[in-house]
Amino acid sequence: MSQIAGWRSRLLQIHPDHSRIARSAVWVSLFALMGKSAGALKEMAIAYRYGISNVVDAYQLTLTLITWLPATFVAVLSVVLVPALVELRAKPKEEQAKFLGELDVMAIVVGILFAVILYFSWPYALDLMARNLSEETRVMSRRMMLGMAPVGILMLTICVYAARLQAREKHVNTLLECVPAVVLLGFVLAGHDASSPVPLIWGTTLGFVFQAVILGVLSGRADKLRARFSFSLSSPQWPHMYRAVGVFMIGQLIMSLATPLDQYFVAGLGDGAIATLGYASRVLALIVSMGAVAIGRATLPVLSELLSAGDHARARSVALKWSLLMLAIGSVAAVVAWFLAPMVVKLLFQRGAFSAADTVAVSNLFRWGLIQIPFYFAVLVLVQLFASEGRFKAMAGIAAANFAVKAVANYFLIRWFGITGVVLATGVMGASSFGCYLFLALSNGSLKNKTGPL
Repeated sequence: MSQIAGWRSRLLQIHPDHSRIARSAVWVSLFALMGKSAGALKEMAIAYRYGISNVVDAYQLTLTLITWLPATFVAVLSVVLVPALVELRAKPKEEQAKFLGELDVMAIVVGILFAVILYFSWPYALDLMARNLSEETRVMSRRMMLGMAPVGILMLTICVYAARLQAREKHVNTLLECVPAVVLLGFVLAGHDASSPVPLIWGTTLGFVFQAVILGVLSGRADKLRARFSFSLSSPQWPHMYRAVGVFMIGQLIMSLATPLDQYFVAGLGDGAIATLGYASRVLALIVSMGAVAIGRATLPVLSELLSAGDHARARSVALKWSLLMLAIGSVAAVVAWFLAPMVVKLLFQRGAFSAADTVAVSNLFRWGLIQIPFYFAVLVLVQLFASEGRFKAMAGIAAANFAVKAVANYFLIRWFGITGVVLATGVMGASSFGCYLFLALSNGSLKNKTGPL
């Protein structure tokens, strides 16, 4: 009884900041589990309908190219926006609504710009990325691109709405990430032709449309603001946004090349390789979402609030403790997932056109991909700390260094281990990233020379 009382006393003495992070992490994990369960059902349906075929190759390649630039911008904007919106809460309602209206227009304009760039550069990108794929696969990819082009615009709009919710510590946006998967699942199940990409095209595009509409309604209710479209950029927040996004975007653009780089190397291995990597990556994404997304979205608003109040030492202490905790949790999760890999892959995919041999190939690749999990979990907390501190130059430098590590590792490891080398290289990159962030966080300069949170 005395031991139980002691543990209870310790729990009651936990700092409120840790309690807020833990509570938010639990909710985000729950929502991520529900969302990724829908995603898993969608993957099961695709595997059943298409297996490891040229349709899946074309879909994976097209989705990668369509989302590359928007996803890079979203990765930057989501990190920069939340601290900015946390600080914006102290401003008058009129100023908040004005900035949000300008932000909505900016997201749409940038999304359209990306879509235009994609349209005119598509033939060249396809020649580079799909050099060893069959002509049928390349033609199918061109067809998919035309139907899925709006996805990039919708991704940026969704990012703005999700950041508004996250700044208010409302995490329902994580649950709503399942909407595209649910819609795509419905289209795949309704389709009957295993050689037709039409269900994949319509399901993907309409799924993002529904997600954007729902998030737009919920974000307005959360901050009680009606943001009307404004085509000016006169809000005082923009100079800070330009500097933060500009610097961080450079490093993130370089870092975002890692996914197309993988596609480039894997495409050289012939048909089926991209699909195998895609299935393994999506199973890995289930674990990443349960841990990394949860802790990242839970810590960013809290760290931003601490730094906005000027408590830099407290924010750094909280971030380091949670980073090391997530390193340990990620290690345990990786070990457990290693043993469960064949069973999970078989449960998710082995039916219809997806054979037992495909299960073995995807399971082996998934197992080696688990090396990245502990480092990814841990580094994401430190990324939130650096973003809240406004240390975007350091983040850009680390991102550029990570890509260099990834490129070199890909070059050598794929030669030695084949497709397994791709996921091993990702693990090497993750370890390098964690080492860089931890070194800078522990250095004396971590609390100096900051631009401050936005």
